[in-house]
Amino acid sequence: MAPKADASKKADPKAQAAKAAKAVKSGPTFNRKAKKIRTKVTFHRPRTLKKERNPKYPRISAPPRNKLDHYQILKFPLTTESAMKKIEDNNTLVFIVDLRADKKKIKAAVKKMYDIQAKKVNTLIRARWNQEGLCQVDSRL
Repeated sequence: MAPKADASKKADPKAQAAKAAKAVKSGPTFNRKAKKIRTKVTFHRPRTLKKERNPKYPRISAPPRNKLDHYQILKFPLTTESAMKKIEDNNTLVFIVDLRADKKKIKAAVKKMYDIQAKKVNTLIRARWNQEGLCQVDSRL
């Protein structure tokens, strides 16, 4: 039987790992950059210069105005017999409104123009592409 090797003669694992790491780092392939894979045949020079914009004049002369303001939303009140009946019986004001206006915008426009708080707004699109806004008003007014 062969004599057992002395335990103190074996190198400790940390020193062994450090030695291996040093050998790998000093090798020829460690510091080499990976080659970029080219996906196109033609080469285009990269544009690297980015200048800050310094315009001689503003491209937009004035801020855009709100095309759907409260004057535009409420076109005119409807004065037909059926509309008058709605006013008398149901406390409902009837307006012809812009087609792009929704219920919230109609409610806000009535509040701003007539200082009346609409309790509820119904809309319907009539023939010839007119939108009708029915504003239900509180009965106490």
